[in-house]
Amino acid sequence: MSSSPTLAFKLKGRSELGVALLLGVAGVVVLVDAIALVTPYSQSDPVGPKTLPYIIAGLLLICAVLLAVNVLRGGQGEAEGGEDVDLSHPADWKTVLPLVGAFVANILLIDWAGWVISGTVLFWGSAWALGSRHYVRDGLIALAVSVLTFYGFYLGLGIPLPAGLLEGIL
Repeated sequence: MSSSPTLAFKLKGRSELGVALLLGVAGVVVLVDAIALVTPYSQSDPVGPKTLPYIIAGLLLICAVLLAVNVLRGGQGEAEGGEDVDLSHPADWKTVLPLVGAFVANILLIDWAGWVISGTVLFWGSAWALGSRHYVRDGLIALAVSVLTFYGFYLGLGIPLPAGLLEGIL
């Protein structure tokens, strides 16, 4: 029987590698997106619109590699002084899964039902998943936040969010 440790044992306690992987994937996505940008040639703008995405992609990839190397050499993130999370306990799936469900519902509803409805579902579902049991109050607050963000984006930033079923009413 081989005395070398298994890969799973070597990676135990190195969850930061997941963050490095996420940074690397984000870097690749930004790089591919930047390469696909179609820009007309302009002598008045020597930098161009592709420069910043290339810089961001490069920095993301560099951070991913440096983080992975640091973790593999034994580096580990330090808990904040005021952090009261016990990392020896498993994840609270009774909270995480409903939160994921609220986000997925928002993604599925936003184009068809519109931001106000999907945002209300998102905010109300998040409050419920995190333990609030004031259903009516939370629903009214979720609706108010959704309407305020809808108009905040539209009037304040000039970004129209989808109105969906409420087209013509909002």
